[in-house]
Amino acid sequence: MPVIALLAAVVAVTVEQLVQWKYGPMGIAGLLLLTVGVKARNATCSSLGAGVLALLVTGPAS
Repeated sequence: MPVIALLAAVVAVTVEQLVQWKYGPMGIAGLLLLTVGVKARNATCSSLGAGVLALLVTGPAS
């Protein structure tokens, strides 16, 4: 069981670092809102986080 928890922590940290590297502080804010919203079962918070991440991923039209 500790191995699964360790692997989950490693994956979470890796995803967070990749988001921060690619999308900067707004990516971390979106990921944080999404995570807190899901854990707190708050649809508004998770929707805002998902929206921020979606806007960052799609980016401006060139």
